[in-house]
Amino acid sequence: MGLQRRNFLRLSASTAALFSGINVIKASSLTDSSIFDNLQNITADAVPITVEERKQRIAKAQRLMAENKIQALILDSGTSLMYFTNIRWGASERTMVAIIPAKGDVKYVCPAFEADRFRELLTIGSEVKTWEEHESPYKLIVDVLKGYGITGGNVGIEERVRFFVYDGIRKEAPGINFISGDPVTIPCRMIKSSAELALMQKANDITLAAIKTATDNLKEGMTNAELSSFISEAHRKLGGTPGGALVNIAESSALPHGSIKPVQIKNGDIVLMDCGCSVHGYTSDITRTVVFGATPTKRQRDTWDLEKKAQAAGFAAAKLGAPCENVDMASRKVLTDAGYGPGYKLPGLPHRTGHGIGMDGHEWGNMVLGNKKLLEPGMCFSIEPMIVLPGEFGIRLEDCVYMTETGPKWFTQPSLSIDKPFGAA
Repeated sequence: MGLQRRNFLRLSASTAALFSGINVIKASSLTDSSIFDNLQNITADAVPITVEERKQRIAKAQRLMAENKIQALILDSGTSLMYFTNIRWGASERTMVAIIPAKGDVKYVCPAFEADRFRELLTIGSEVKTWEEHESPYKLIVDVLKGYGITGGNVGIEERVRFFVYDGIRKEAPGINFISGDPVTIPCRMIKSSAELALMQKANDITLAAIKTATDNLKEGMTNAELSSFISEAHRKLGGTPGGALVNIAESSALPHGSIKPVQIKNGDIVLMDCGCSVHGYTSDITRTVVFGATPTKRQRDTWDLEKKAQAAGFAAAKLGAPCENVDMASRKVLTDAGYGPGYKLPGLPHRTGHGIGMDGHEWGNMVLGNKKLLEPGMCFSIEPMIVLPGEFGIRLEDCVYMTETGPKWFTQPSLSIDKPFGAA
């Protein structure tokens, strides 16, 4: 799978233009609508996943089912349903599932009154079995399995299948052994194609541009909620679907996922922005930490520099064939050698160093102690070894990586320094 770095995995020209000039962290009015007027949608060249690629995904899933002696895979509403079929369906008490057999075509079970609307969404498979309001969808699902010739053996349940759906099916088919579908879905979704990487690259381009726009326009007195809304609007203007903008200011930056308390930016405050968006279903996740309006203190600068060193150590440890845990161990060693920790103890790094990413912001492939999964081309994950100083501040630098046949590549270039947070030399 050709995962060498290509032109489509670089910043688009329109995005790169946003990073020209000096990275000065300054205050200016956020009520000036021209700030957003200057942002242009950069997703015109973003190509959605094709029907042909989804068919290839199903073929891979069927090969994995055969290897793992799984006769069919049942999908509920959620990301894996989108991954294989491109159907986005709201989860409700009315059961709708897709069934992928080890041999044969995908079939669906759907409420009868929803069937016409459901069929409008079909691009993979064509057969939809329907159930009326007084009928059992679970009996119908088992009938579909029987139609494939499945009356015993193993049937995989995807991890997002809700318990009441699984339980209803299980009771109708006591002769079938229902097992985890992870051996099928995880190897499919964890290894990204070039088309997936291109969409993730675009999402990362957008998020980095949105954070830079916000950073260039920080204003004293602005609250964390106001800054979060600003970043989300910048995402929209650039063509991404906002996925959330976590903003932590001053002492609240020491809380990895922030505080519910409103905080206003003051001169000299740490401002931590952890943000993401999606493009055609594929996500980004970037964190930048800056100091607003003043020269950083020695403690702020030293902590920031140590964080950058820890992030770089994690990247250096991300070698093909090495276990995922090595990334965490390498980043954490930088911090423990500097007197932080050990382990998750504070002051220090209270969480894993990174997480997998793709259609979901957090997927399999965590960079955490104990994960022996070997790194291979197509895997994507964050590297974000946060330093938490309780009662003072926190520093997190987060960029995501994709593995190629020659090793790891950044989706976005890490910050150069606390004074130059956006990679411009």
